[in-house]
Amino acid sequence: MKKQGVTFKLFAVTVSFFLCFYGLFTLGQLLFFENFYQYQKINRVESSLKKFSNDYARANWDSERVSTEAAKVMTQNKNHLAIVTLDGKVKFDDPYHIKIKQDNGQLTDVSISLFMSQYREQFMAAQIRLGDQLDVEGEKDGRSSSQLLYPIRISKEGGPSIGSQTNGRAEFQTKQVSGKVVSFLLPNRKALSLRQGMLLMALEDWFPLSEDHMRQLQRGVVVKEEWTEPWSGMRNIIVVQPIQSNQPTPELIFSVTSLQEISEANEALRWFYLYLGIGGVCIMVIMSFMYSKMVTKPLISINQVAKRMAKLDFTTPTPVRRNDEFGSLSDSLHTLSRTLDSTLHELKEANRQLVVDMEQKQKMERIQQDFFSSASHELKTPLSIIKGFAEGLHDGVSAGKQDHYIQVIIEESEKMEVLVKDMLDLAKLESGTVKLRKTPLLLSDLVEEVVAKLVHLLKDKQLQAIVIPTNEMPIQADVGRLEQVIFNMIVNAIRYAELGSSIMIRIQSSKESTMFAIENKGIHIPEEQLELVWERFYRAEPSRNREMGGTGIGLSIVKHILDLHRCRYAAENIHEGVRFVVWFED
Repeated sequence: MKKQGVTFKLFAVTVSFFLCFYGLFTLGQLLFFENFYQYQKINRVESSLKKFSNDYARANWDSERVSTEAAKVMTQNKNHLAIVTLDGKVKFDDPYHIKIKQDNGQLTDVSISLFMSQYREQFMAAQIRLGDQLDVEGEKDGRSSSQLLYPIRISKEGGPSIGSQTNGRAEFQTKQVSGKVVSFLLPNRKALSLRQGMLLMALEDWFPLSEDHMRQLQRGVVVKEEWTEPWSGMRNIIVVQPIQSNQPTPELIFSVTSLQEISEANEALRWFYLYLGIGGVCIMVIMSFMYSKMVTKPLISINQVAKRMAKLDFTTPTPVRRNDEFGSLSDSLHTLSRTLDSTLHELKEANRQLVVDMEQKQKMERIQQDFFSSASHELKTPLSIIKGFAEGLHDGVSAGKQDHYIQVIIEESEKMEVLVKDMLDLAKLESGTVKLRKTPLLLSDLVEEVVAKLVHLLKDKQLQAIVIPTNEMPIQADVGRLEQVIFNMIVNAIRYAELGSSIMIRIQSSKESTMFAIENKGIHIPEEQLELVWERFYRAEPSRNREMGGTGIGLSIVKHILDLHRCRYAAENIHEGVRFVVWFED
């Protein structure tokens, strides 16, 4: 990553931005989080107490409803509350209780918050239910206006005793009650805490109220003040909400909410953000690097394409696939590159085609010259013979030679006719205008027909044509043109076969192709001329031209017809002669 490159610059800017953002965020957390969280919590507690106060004053709840609603407030805000008078008389301080009905009909509320915080497992194991007979020994708070008992020991009929003996605290009155459970409200496990004890200590510390607090509460003003528990040093916020009711004795909602959890959470957050900062910086660097690479990748790709175009290399890769300005620029550049590449390719192709056409033209000119030269040479001999014998007839040869002269003229004319016909066939094949009409056929049947037509030619040289088909399968071919191929190849084999020998014609099929081969016994073709036998006017023995007969273009016609059928073919020397092989692909 070059320092002057756009990737490095974008990387540096991105890292700087994230570091500044993270630094401001962390600084805000460290400086303002504790105060903000404390403010939010106090407002939430104050709002809940106000609603509770209004509902309490308006609905005239019974003790059970007061306990239920107070438990909801305490669970939601994680605090503890009590309903007291201005002189500190406690009317309600613990929603979690067991109500016992004694034999004389008197009801007693047993506060269980502190008791459960000390004997939670034993109390839960006792599984107290409605109707159970309980013996409760506890202390009665003289400040309370209700029959409220703080248990020291609870015994269930038929069960073990829970708690300890009376500790003899002088400021409390010890009392023992027995009766049946008529109602109860128990806290869940998460709600168990020592807040009840803290509430009692706060009540002792705050009452009697100071003159300033008394004046504010009498005016209906909510009093909020931080209070530190003297034994543990835990910070708490005390909120005192006046109850606006028509009761003759003014009532207050006294709430204690711990702030220690906020301080501990803030301290933990400080360390958390320290570790998070270390990991966050590493992640920021990695993510910024990946982001800068991702953003600049299309720009770098476009730059590379532009450099290649500057070197006339228009073979651009796939453009950048993005729905933005980079993508639009990449598409435009790719379109331009593709157009220039296509134009350059067309220009090169035109130049290449021009060279090919020039070479083809030169080749055709040479072929035409060779053709006319060979044709004139081939026609010169029979024309000279015809002219000589015709002049002899004109000069008046003897009557005994006239028939011979006429027969020679006829034979040479027939040779010229065959030559002209073959030349016309070859010209038609070379022009590319011949269309094949393929039908399924068996080569052996067609070979037998051609051999039958050449039986006299075979007898003249005492030859025998032997057809050997093996696993023969039908092929698709033009019957007329293929008959011309077989005719020319067999005639060629007859011309160059030794007197009294055999011509072997083999046909063998496989899954991929059908092989057709003709072998004769005779002179070999020079190896360097095996490829030339398919050219027009080629003869293996030019010195025996007139003796062997033929036009010299029969195998050239065979070559063009086989090319139209997309066949492979070859000529090769064997032990005692020459073999021509053709493969018809399925």
